[in-house]
Amino acid sequence: MLTPRRLVAAALAGFIGLSAPAAPALATPSPVAEPVNPLVGDQVRDDQWYLKALDVTGAWTYANGTGVTVAVIDSGVDSTHPDLQGQVLPGLDLVDSKGDGDTDLVGHGTTVSAIIAGRGDDTTGVIGIAPKAKILPVRVLDEENRYNDAIIVAKGVRWAVDHGAKVINLSLGGNGSSATLAAAIDYAFAKDVVVVACTGNTSASSDTDVWYPAREPGVLAVAGMDKDNNALWGGSITGKETVVTAPATQLVGARAGGDYWKVQGTSFASPMVAATAALIRSRWPNMPAGEVINRIIRTARELGPPGRDATFGFGEVNPTGALTADVPAASDNPLDNSPSPGIARFGSAPTPGQAQSAPDGWNEPAEKPVAAGQAASPTSLAPPPQHKAWWLAALLLLISAVTAMLTVRRFAHTT
Repeated sequence: MLTPRRLVAAALAGFIGLSAPAAPALATPSPVAEPVNPLVGDQVRDDQWYLKALDVTGAWTYANGTGVTVAVIDSGVDSTHPDLQGQVLPGLDLVDSKGDGDTDLVGHGTTVSAIIAGRGDDTTGVIGIAPKAKILPVRVLDEENRYNDAIIVAKGVRWAVDHGAKVINLSLGGNGSSATLAAAIDYAFAKDVVVVACTGNTSASSDTDVWYPAREPGVLAVAGMDKDNNALWGGSITGKETVVTAPATQLVGARAGGDYWKVQGTSFASPMVAATAALIRSRWPNMPAGEVINRIIRTARELGPPGRDATFGFGEVNPTGALTADVPAASDNPLDNSPSPGIARFGSAPTPGQAQSAPDGWNEPAEKPVAAGQAASPTSLAPPPQHKAWWLAALLLLISAVTAMLTVRRFAHTT
């Protein structure tokens, strides 16, 4: 069930079930330098400055991502890249029916995936923040790094949830809204999945609003930090929906085809937070997704005014703190401050008798009844309870019988 807030927002934007075709499709690595080739050994490792800045080696003392599947809904993933060999599961290609998500014509999804789960060793290659996690690739972006309709992203989210993802990374978005994608994200919440998305880049946006789906309540919206001045990166969109920040500049990324390139953008901040969620779920496999998010926001390194602000959100992600701090339990997703009645948000998913996963070809608008772990929104769509229908039928039968008897008596009397 979509909240009136979500339906109204989508209607006002003119996007009931659709995204803006002209909206930017993802947080473009802006700018992306020409491949730095050869870039190997100490050069690659030195450029992964964020590993030290975020004290990732300290986090590895407690967890490394083992047992956690992270869905990367993006441009596909080059599973043959040396840093990703053995890390990539069979996936889905919603752009090319002949693919399974393990090829990347753009390079974007490969870079994102290596930040999460790269297997580079101590001397070569990109090593991910959660190096023992597995990547579930879902291709939704075409050769131009775009999608024309949010339905394709919604399909990808649902498929990823149904195929074992415990964390979903969405380094993409646009200026419009989508009720269909909102319903798919609600489905992920109901199935106890953490959803992370980038806030967007100013160079790829027509306005300064946080991109969708990052601004969907319940999603970990990630803005980008600058390396040199410990401040928000000037190219990062931010706003009241921002939840946390992560490094976004002077980064080296694994590039499709086996080499490396220099990148920057909120696209690459988002997977650092998704990887942190994977570390938490690796250390505590039974921890509900709401508590995972609660740990991330409560342990973030505060950068602005106390509490949450519209620039840094709760602050910069802190993987080691998230794995070690004494954090009060959260019964719900602390970011979803306007839940829909009847939705089984975070926690245990509905039992099979209550809900079914959507078929791979699902593309119904969110306003119609959908198999999404939730009740149909309009009450007129629900069939009447069976006991009420039985009494109604009996009453109608009784009325018909009495009417027939009276008619017979009148006829007998008049003749």
